[in-house]
Amino acid sequence: MKKDIHPSNYRMVVFKDFSCNEAFLTRSCTASRETIKWEDGNEYPLVRLEISSKSHPFFTGKMKFVDTAGRIDKFNKKFAKFSKN
Repeated sequence: MKKDIHPSNYRMVVFKDFSCNEAFLTRSCTASRETIKWEDGNEYPLVRLEISSKSHPFFTGKMKFVDTAGRIDKFNKKFAKFSKN
């Protein structure tokens, strides 16, 4: 294996899916400015997620609509002039 190709700043990080309010603790080197107090009483960096395996329809078997960025409203506004009404 090649040396010095992997990041050296791995640490414990909490990933929280805010669409279903689930969180999990794992090792990562992703940057974060926020922190959260975990179940063990320690404080860890927090990475906010919109969709994870806890909320994605493929993993849950349930269809759930998530539109956090207002994409549908933007689409409707952009293409309203093409409607037949």
